[in-house]
Amino acid sequence: MAKSEIATLGGGCFWCVEAVFQRIEGVLSVKPGYAGGNTEKPTYKEVCNGTTGYAEVAKIEFDNSKISYDQILNIFWQSHDPTTLNRQGNDVGSQYRSVIFFHNDEQKAMAEKSKIAADRSEYWNDKIVTEITLLNKYFDAEEYHDNYYNENPNQPYCLFVIKPKLDKLEKQGLFD
Repeated sequence: MAKSEIATLGGGCFWCVEAVFQRIEGVLSVKPGYAGGNTEKPTYKEVCNGTTGYAEVAKIEFDNSKISYDQILNIFWQSHDPTTLNRQGNDVGSQYRSVIFFHNDEQKAMAEKSKIAADRSEYWNDKIVTEITLLNKYFDAEEYHDNYYNENPNQPYCLFVIKPKLDKLEKQGLFD
C-alpha cells in the first residue's frame, strides 16, 4: 500500500531545492524550512547570519509508490554540488551546507549507502562533504518563501541561479 514519506534535505538555498523537487513526479509537497539548529522558532534573518546552526532545507513529502527515497537522494546529488563545505555558488555559510536529515534508521542507512555510491561515481572531482544527521529540530520557513521560484521567476536570484540549474537538470532528463 502506498504511503507518503518525508525527506528533509539541504543543498544550498532552499528556494533552489524547492524549485527542483516541485518538478519531480511523485513529490506531493515541498516546504522550505530550517533544520539542525539549536534555537526555537528561528527567523530567516537569524538563519542568514549563520550563527544559529540551522541549515536552509526543504521538507519533501513524496508518494513512495511513485518515487523511492533512493530516487529522491539521486536527484539531491544531481541538483547541487555536495563537495563544497558550507557553500553553494555564491551562497556561503553553514546555513547553505549540503545535508541529509534522516527521519529513521532506514533513511540513515539508505543515505549513507547513497553517499558512498555518489562519491564513487567520480561525477565530482572532489570528495563529497554532505552531512548525514538525525533531524533534531525543524521549523517551517516564513510563508513568503513558499513556492518562491514559481511566484518570482524574474527576481534576479531566480533568473541567474535557479533557472540555469533547472534548465541544466531538464536537459539531463531529470524532469521527464
